[in-house]
Amino acid sequence: MVNIEATLRSVSAAIEAAELMSGREVHSAWTGIGGSHIDGLNSRGVVAVTGKNRETREITQADVDRVLEAAQAVMVPMDRQMLEVIPQTFIVDNQRGIRMPLDMIGVRLEAEVHIITCSVTGAQNLVKCVNRAGFRVNGLVLRTLAAGRSVLTEEEKELGVVLLDLGGGTTDILVYSQGAPYSTATIPVGGSQVTSDISILKNLSFETSEKIKLEAGCCWEALLESDEEIIVPGVGGRAPVSIPRSHIERIIRPRMEEIFTMVKDRLDDLSLPRPLGGGVVLSGGGAQLPGAAELAASVFDLPVRIGVPLSVGGLVEEYRSPGFATAVGLMLEGYEREERKNPDRGAEVKARDKAPLLGRFTDWIRKEFF
Repeated sequence: MVNIEATLRSVSAAIEAAELMSGREVHSAWTGIGGSHIDGLNSRGVVAVTGKNRETREITQADVDRVLEAAQAVMVPMDRQMLEVIPQTFIVDNQRGIRMPLDMIGVRLEAEVHIITCSVTGAQNLVKCVNRAGFRVNGLVLRTLAAGRSVLTEEEKELGVVLLDLGGGTTDILVYSQGAPYSTATIPVGGSQVTSDISILKNLSFETSEKIKLEAGCCWEALLESDEEIIVPGVGGRAPVSIPRSHIERIIRPRMEEIFTMVKDRLDDLSLPRPLGGGVVLSGGGAQLPGAAELAASVFDLPVRIGVPLSVGGLVEEYRSPGFATAVGLMLEGYEREERKNPDRGAEVKARDKAPLLGRFTDWIRKEFF
């Protein structure tokens, strides 16, 4: 975030539009956070199992809580805070690959976790913007974690997958391995740099260049027809001019290729426990650029697909786009976290728990907003 007032206006406009469409008043929101100040690290904690019965040493929730707390005992600079602590796997008496050790019998319990940290001031500024707009922040959620919630399948997470959130100023990376987040990173280049390249090389305003990128941009030559041209408004009252669409592709492709190459270099530095069998999934506004998947596949030499949010009812066609992956993921994540905070809501909740996630989510939306 580089402009608090601009962010404040964006927050107010977005929630005002949501209120107008839903016909309901909004008081609070789950807020996505991301950017170059996000960092991730893996840690491990070890505890002795106490258990209710000293003879059997059965692992209880208290033991799980203690080992997760022990895994968080890492040195974090004063200007950073922990955003997420996500369990990857548990180890009971050297038996690895355990997802949840509750009720197992053992003496020694270990936990491997992925810790995501963020800048304290970055988080405070974001919360300040939402509060100044007149709304309460229910919680901060990592943007890529939310996007992954809406576009990744459990099979992809288990096989190992890379989620790339192609934003305006940054490209956020979240790597899943064996079903859990393994690495978090950010590349300080995004769609704004692509727009800037068009603006500089074609002597156009940033706004005009952005419009050209959205309406006629492409980064894979095979998708173009040889005689395609676009009309560009003249500057200072001059007559409009036509530019071959292939010229725009030759500007966009090198920058997008650079972004994917930078990501690949980050991935090559990781010591992954297994190959990325799930390939690469692209989300964010940059994923809507024609040819993005084809170019990414040529760089990563892995299967690539565009991450489209799953259907949760309502205006399906409006949000079935990679640009809304984070927004839909925040809704789903917010719902799940509210459920975890209030597990005992009587028979109604128990009935919802037996229903499919889509049905439970729709019920929650109807109850909260309608």
